[in-house]
Amino acid sequence: MDRLVNTVRPYAWGSVTAIPELLGTAPTGEPQAEMWMGAHPGAPSRIDRGSGPVSLAEVIDADPETELGPDTVRAFGPRLPFLLKLLAAGSPLSLQVHPDLAQAKEGFADEERRGVPIDAGHRNYKDANHKPELICALTPFDGLCGFRHPAQAADLLEGLGVDDLKPYVDILRASPEEAALREVLTAVLSAEHHAIAGTVERTAVAADQLAAKGGPHADAYAACAVLAHHFPGDPGVLAAMLLNHVQLQPGEALFLGAGIPHAYISGLGVELMANSDNVLRCGLTPKHVDVPELLRVVRFEAGDAGVLRPEDVDGEEIYETPIDEFRLSRFVVAPGAAPRPLVSRTPQILLCTAGTVQLRGGDAELTLAPGESAFARAGEHLTLSGEGTLFRATVVA
Repeated sequence: MDRLVNTVRPYAWGSVTAIPELLGTAPTGEPQAEMWMGAHPGAPSRIDRGSGPVSLAEVIDADPETELGPDTVRAFGPRLPFLLKLLAAGSPLSLQVHPDLAQAKEGFADEERRGVPIDAGHRNYKDANHKPELICALTPFDGLCGFRHPAQAADLLEGLGVDDLKPYVDILRASPEEAALREVLTAVLSAEHHAIAGTVERTAVAADQLAAKGGPHADAYAACAVLAHHFPGDPGVLAAMLLNHVQLQPGEALFLGAGIPHAYISGLGVELMANSDNVLRCGLTPKHVDVPELLRVVRFEAGDAGVLRPEDVDGEEIYETPIDEFRLSRFVVAPGAAPRPLVSRTPQILLCTAGTVQLRGGDAELTLAPGESAFARAGEHLTLSGEGTLFRATVVA
């Protein structure tokens, strides 16, 4: 097993305090948005096996079958197929969707064929992989996930009392579900900027007033007001009103599959995703929004957000998802508990988020405090003890 030295990404939306508080370090005054754990080429973790620090990506590249195991290499190629993160949202992230695997392959090949530079601002597909995600809350976590039923979205918009929104309300009440959601999202994202900015401003004022009054939609209206404060005039504020507003409690999670519009608003969580950078944005961003491609990828399916709670399997709390690139689970280690084995045919990244835990493998021992993590190669026999909480990211292969 190897202790990981990880990079913190200073994206502007990051919290200044959340990750430092978990790590027990002093804030720098700058946002600290994500701490990456894995072998993503953008910021691979580093390990030291006695010859000095080296990129985990380089270690895996040198001997993928030993590090990842034959099952992982057979299923996903000679690369770690997931990326584990600590994510700390101090302000809202962009409203976005991710393509499925076929769409990603097709989109990447098309942009490569057309010679779109990989770092171009208008490029949609950075690679040929899909990007399913799982976010598990460590603190109360606010977000948006999936479409509301059209009738519920109509009630929410109508309750604002903004005349500009009436055409959207009428569509949501009169059209079949998929057609209604598609038509309203298309209208919002394709509207003339000046007109939609005025509508967003009036919507934000009404939402702020109604949130202060309380009532059944107060939390959703408050979220709308927060989004409009950070992104004044952005059509994504109206698009967000079509989505489920979710408030996760610690230990609860969301799975974001392909085509599901979502955004994180605030909170600290553990995020696990397939190794990809493919994002199509719907709004709440100054970055490029490719409306036609977005509408091709979005799944206009209404339903609840599908909050996940872990299933306990012999003391391992597992967050079940329908994909194989990753599996997230959690151990809450009680003081005095017998050491428990941590063995996997696939690679593991182990992250402590509370207390102190010990990992033992052969003659080696590693102690992890909150925010510290380790990599275990495939087939490595470890035991876990101590008193604290440990998240485990593995591959299903």
